[in-house]
Amino acid sequence: MDVQEIKQRFGIIGNSPGLNRAIEVAVQVAPTDLSVLITGESGTGKENFPQIIHQFSARKHGKYIAVNCGAIPEGTIDSELFGHEKGAFTGALADRKGYFEEADGGTIFLDEIGELPLATQVRLLRVLEAGEFMKVGSSKVLKTNVRVVAATNVDIPQAIEEGKFREDLYYRLNTVPIRVLPLRDRREDIFLLFRKFALDFAERYRMPPVRLDEEARHVLETYHWPGNVRQLKNITEQISIIEQERNITGAAMRTYLPSGGAPQLPAIYQRQGVDEKTFNSEREILYQVLFDMKKDMTDLKKLVFDLMHDKTSSSEVRAEHAQIIQNLYQKDASSYVPEPAVSNSVHYDSHAGRDDIQDTEEFVEESLSLEEKEIELIKKALEKHKGKRKYAAQELGISERTLYRKIKEYDIE
Repeated sequence: MDVQEIKQRFGIIGNSPGLNRAIEVAVQVAPTDLSVLITGESGTGKENFPQIIHQFSARKHGKYIAVNCGAIPEGTIDSELFGHEKGAFTGALADRKGYFEEADGGTIFLDEIGELPLATQVRLLRVLEAGEFMKVGSSKVLKTNVRVVAATNVDIPQAIEEGKFREDLYYRLNTVPIRVLPLRDRREDIFLLFRKFALDFAERYRMPPVRLDEEARHVLETYHWPGNVRQLKNITEQISIIEQERNITGAAMRTYLPSGGAPQLPAIYQRQGVDEKTFNSEREILYQVLFDMKKDMTDLKKLVFDLMHDKTSSSEVRAEHAQIIQNLYQKDASSYVPEPAVSNSVHYDSHAGRDDIQDTEEFVEESLSLEEKEIELIKKALEKHKGKRKYAAQELGISERTLYRKIKEYDIE
């Protein structure tokens, strides 16, 4: 069975190379019993790949159980996964089989594996290494033959550094890694997904499907999609139900997208006469724009200073230049020039309503440290969104996880 037939069978939409590669890896690893760790952002469709692995394995006639580890309270998750004996805890009125016992001979999918408590991680590691476990409240060792496929949207290496995830369990789970790309890295698939969802909702609600004009399609394909496929599906459903006009314009599309549908990534900026270069991160692009703006402001101030030192200029022109400099300083609290030293002072009659304005020949630029600017941008974003990290991260064009790491790294209050 080729990739296209697999996508039709499991309802997967898209033709991007990254998506096709992930499907190929899932099919190749399926006949083995190796553990698989699927990573990717929330809403990317990670839940499709464990089903592919199960259906193309020798266990396809066994049970397939999907468990959302993040949805089970910490106090009961051991009982849910491994079962319990009667009387093991308050409310344990009878023996109960856990998921690992129920899935014996089949496949168990542990979604949001990064949310597992450390104590449960120890139990899971024993299952992976020896196929053994004990029920809660029991000392009897039980055997299970189960294939484990896990998925997470958490940065596991970072969680290991923070002491929230066991390193040995990570390497045991990550025997075969599969990464599911975010929707913004599969832009050629966005319109295909929208069209499929629009047809599905039209059939469900018995109405004509919505269609996009060229501008609306451009807005759709250039949006950042932080919620990935899940967000696209929800917005398509909203448009299908709410919009009376079936032909959707760009203006109508923007009303359904946060921030007016604008991409949440800074545009690549290139100065005239500068060779084209590749930036390694979104932050570098932003810094390049800020530094170029700083340089332009510095050049402007220096030009005005030079004009003030021109001896051929009249006193009125020089006074006008001095006023421009004063206005620039008042608009920019973090001025490029500190308190100027007295040099070639220009005095005006105080009775004429003018203050003394002093000229200087010294320029001292403020620090251009990347770290300081990054801290400044993070603080401003957090202040703007009243400490809400999710929206601050979107403002900065980075993930919430990256923002959390930077806050800890720089000890930002």
